[in-house]
Amino acid sequence: MKQEHDSLKHLFQQEFSKMVAVISKQFGLQHIALAEDLVSETFLLAAETWGMKGMPQHPTAWLYAVAKQKTLYHFRRNKIFEEKVAPALASRQDKNQEHIALDFSQQNIKDSQLQMLFAICNPAIASEAQIGLALRILCGFGIDEIAEAFLSKKETINKRLFRAKEKLRSEKIRLELPPQNEMATRLDNVLHVIYLLFNEGYYSKTQNQILRKDLCVEAMRLGVMLTANEKTNVPQTHALMALMCFHASRFNARQSEEDPFVLYEQQDETLWDTALISQGMNYLQLATQGTTVSSYHLEAMIAYWHCLKEDTREKWEDILRLYDQLLLVNYSPSVALNRVFAVYKAKGAQVALEEAEKLKLEDNHFYHVLLGELYKNRDEAKAKRNLEKAYVLAKTETEKQVIREKIDSIV
Repeated sequence: MKQEHDSLKHLFQQEFSKMVAVISKQFGLQHIALAEDLVSETFLLAAETWGMKGMPQHPTAWLYAVAKQKTLYHFRRNKIFEEKVAPALASRQDKNQEHIALDFSQQNIKDSQLQMLFAICNPAIASEAQIGLALRILCGFGIDEIAEAFLSKKETINKRLFRAKEKLRSEKIRLELPPQNEMATRLDNVLHVIYLLFNEGYYSKTQNQILRKDLCVEAMRLGVMLTANEKTNVPQTHALMALMCFHASRFNARQSEEDPFVLYEQQDETLWDTALISQGMNYLQLATQGTTVSSYHLEAMIAYWHCLKEDTREKWEDILRLYDQLLLVNYSPSVALNRVFAVYKAKGAQVALEEAEKLKLEDNHFYHVLLGELYKNRDEAKAKRNLEKAYVLAKTETEKQVIREKIDSIV
């Protein structure tokens, strides 16, 4: 029974987004909430039917067939087809009745999902809502999971998603790729949403977990989707894919049964995924085929250096140079803080302390962890004081545990 439940859950995560995208493409984004309901009903029927009769030989085909039946029945029953859909089809000078049959071919699924990705990343929709819609519509996450990812209540997420769907309707956003003159700007927004999604998984603030692989995997899947279309298969996309591959290559080394958060210096590099590192290098090579140097290019090159465990001055001097460039392209406090660590490794603690004190990121626990490291061999009292501040500010129990070990290590 558990195996069937796990299989159905896997199918839901795999097929939910595809089915919603195809239905929304056929009948319009104004019916996206209805598409979600119809697909959810399909899976509910699957749970009931398969629970009694067992899983069919071709479960995906079964789901598509039932979804088609439910969708067409609903639209006809509620006269939506005759009043809205049929006239729209007629206006396209195409009255062939076969168009009402949902097309679940692999190509149409790919096209629909890519168009859906651009639709929900429309700048008319608030950034947080874009990520929420991506998790719900494109990744098949439940409301509970999304609420946890945002550290919010279910009611808050439901309202946010409802407003976002209303925006899709009121702005009359269509399921289609943007025109060529808008593609670069719109793609930047799509890449940013994927980047944020990966980051939430790579350093999760939820479930007291440091790493949520499921979010990272979904972000990478969306990135691969972009590389499969000639209009979005561009250097920035390759750079983001390289960045995600390099980081994902160390997943297995970042956690162990004994330690939920293994620091980089302590990681067993034999656990790093060499195939993913190789794939990242291929993407990075593709990313250089252009004149643009985006923040993803620079972050990917920094991540590449972290796939080389040897701790050399050359390594950290190059990382520092890349951080200097990154600050000019896309300044952020976290980048400035990471740069200080590179200064520490390349030029020593004293120079790094001078740089760190300029930042004054008093509410950032990483800042105090870094100060604790920089003061460790210079002023143990200051080191301990900063680590204690970091402990108070840390957001997860896993982080607090790591910081507590650092505090205890100071005599």
